[in-house]
Amino acid sequence: MTMRKIALITGGSRGLGRDMAINIAQKGLDVVITYHSNKKAANKVVAEVVKTGRKAFALQLDTRDISSFDSFYTELGSILESEYGKKHFDYLVNNAGTGIYKPFAETTEADFDDLMNIHFKGVYFFTQKALSFLNDGGGIINISSGLARFTLPGSSAYASMKGAIETFTKYLAKELGPRGIRANVVAPGAVATDFGGGSNRDDEKKRSLISNFTALGRVGEPEDIGSIVAFLCTHDAHWLTAQRIEASGGTLI
Repeated sequence: MTMRKIALITGGSRGLGRDMAINIAQKGLDVVITYHSNKKAANKVVAEVVKTGRKAFALQLDTRDISSFDSFYTELGSILESEYGKKHFDYLVNNAGTGIYKPFAETTEADFDDLMNIHFKGVYFFTQKALSFLNDGGGIINISSGLARFTLPGSSAYASMKGAIETFTKYLAKELGPRGIRANVVAPGAVATDFGGGSNRDDEKKRSLISNFTALGRVGEPEDIGSIVAFLCTHDAHWLTAQRIEASGGTLI
């Protein structure tokens, strides 16, 4: 009997996270998604995953609240124990995030701290807490951004956190390599979701601008990203680690 593989995806109730969950399930994995506040949306994703024949669970998590991580993993461990007879999972996808678009001169300390807690500090310590739950031979996929390579005004704080994530991922690959745990980065370009107020989806002037400097000639869609993350959650990617995979359609090349 083949052991079921399980992926934990933060921020899996909408946008990129939703598409990741569905694509990962289609690869034959069970999924646990986290949601910040929209339980109804999370339950819809669970229902969509179940339709593929895989198990799915949704748990509440605020990735900026480091003090809540122990209780989160206790709850997750209880679910895994009751459903699978073990307290371990195989892949961690650190996807949860928010965005602000503000010029550097107008970015406040509160803006900076919020982005730091969600996109770097929270990811750093949430991953640290995951170590005793991650199976050897598993993987960590961190989500960065094309903005860590190219620059567009208004994202200095957000992009800086993503740059930190990219460096952090290389250290994870090195330090967790002896356990056979791979760590990689997926860096989306502009994607049409409600992220950052939804401007990549709704602002036609911005969409046209992005399309003009993207080799494949359009703004990204969630389904352009989820399949890449799903690939990294399979044995097919067993020799990939410490890599940055930019999924931007060739933006500003």
